[in-house]
Amino acid sequence: MDWTWAAILLFGLGVGLMLLGLPVAIAFFATNIVAAVFFMGGGSGIAQVINNGFGAMTSFALVPIPMFLLMGELFYHTGLATKCFNAADKLLGNIRGRLSYVTLIGGTAFAGPAGSSMGACALLGSLMVPEMIKRGYNKYLSIGPIMGVGGLAVIIPPSALTVLLATLGRTDVGDLLIAGIIPGFVLALMYGILIWGWTVIDPSAAPPYDPEPVPRAEKLRLFFFDVIPMVAIIVFSVVVMLVGWCTPTEAAALGAVSVIVLAACYGRMTLKAFIASLEGALKITVMSFLIIFGSATFAQVLAFTGASSGLMNWALSFDLTPMGMLFIMIGVILFLGCFMDQLSMMLLTAPIFFPLAKTLGFDLTWFGLIMLLTLEIGYTTPPFGLLLFVMKGVAPPGTSMRDIYLSAIPFIACVLILIGLVIIFPPLATWLPSLSHT
Repeated sequence: MDWTWAAILLFGLGVGLMLLGLPVAIAFFATNIVAAVFFMGGGSGIAQVINNGFGAMTSFALVPIPMFLLMGELFYHTGLATKCFNAADKLLGNIRGRLSYVTLIGGTAFAGPAGSSMGACALLGSLMVPEMIKRGYNKYLSIGPIMGVGGLAVIIPPSALTVLLATLGRTDVGDLLIAGIIPGFVLALMYGILIWGWTVIDPSAAPPYDPEPVPRAEKLRLFFFDVIPMVAIIVFSVVVMLVGWCTPTEAAALGAVSVIVLAACYGRMTLKAFIASLEGALKITVMSFLIIFGSATFAQVLAFTGASSGLMNWALSFDLTPMGMLFIMIGVILFLGCFMDQLSMMLLTAPIFFPLAKTLGFDLTWFGLIMLLTLEIGYTTPPFGLLLFVMKGVAPPGTSMRDIYLSAIPFIACVLILIGLVIIFPPLATWLPSLSHT
């Protein structure tokens, strides 16, 4: 069979099963079984596909995923994340747009290790939007920062999604985690400037009000006891990787243990919180590992049928420049983001895009960071980006989809600008990883 028909069958069947409502991992597992029957000799092909899938799931590089997820779940279920939110709220005082900054700071700290932008959006939307509306905030300034935080959290380590993409793309996990630090802070600065400029141009977007005064001694206590310890754990997890003291796996394990110790020091490490954290981390870990199983076997079937090489040769036959090909790949992800979640997009694109990027001579860490940012934009791409509908579910009554689209656009523009900066100036993504190898 010609590779084009194999590619149409594989991608068409996988996407079709997802559109019918099957979970991503199950849809692609079924696709792989059908492909093994047709292209790999039936029973023996199925056995080979399954063996390779289990081999991919037993990679030591995947261990950071459950550890980072456990960090995020522990932060949430022990109440440490809430303490950090409340402290940031009081420390910022009467700064105009204070709750938007609180969303930016607290959401970034929580969403990264939590591994789910949809979960973070639902939590922040239900927690922060009603309070901002109550304070008279403009609905766009109430909703926009919450969706924007997803783009920030996905690249600032620790990020379980980064580990997953690095694994699917067969690139260095530690390098891709570290690569997000500088662009992450640049994006945070851009978001902060956007919120500040918004409140300057339209002061009514965040009406001033007098918060309850907090004595200086209380502010110092909040800063050193409720903020610094939480931030220190995240910074510690990154620094030990950056200086080469720990592998990503060891850093993730140390981070999870550190959260347990910190929660115990605050008297919040209850058995109920620990069990809830384990359950939450386990659910997302199982889903992630099933995705990896499906991706590994899908990539194998693509290679066996010749669809991988055929697709790459077809893409290269257009005689586009490497940058032109990069923009096409970005456009494909943005289009897919209109109706797919991040994991589905990663499963569909990583087996093709990473080998193509390697053929084009791209640095895979640099390319992986661009892909991460594009995946997150796709999540909020109108009209059907999934994050938009999550926000609609938790937004106050009367909020239209048009309101949510308009709220997302300025923050999408910030991420697009950041992607442009990373393309024009690659050391933004590659400088820190290069230091970890010296």
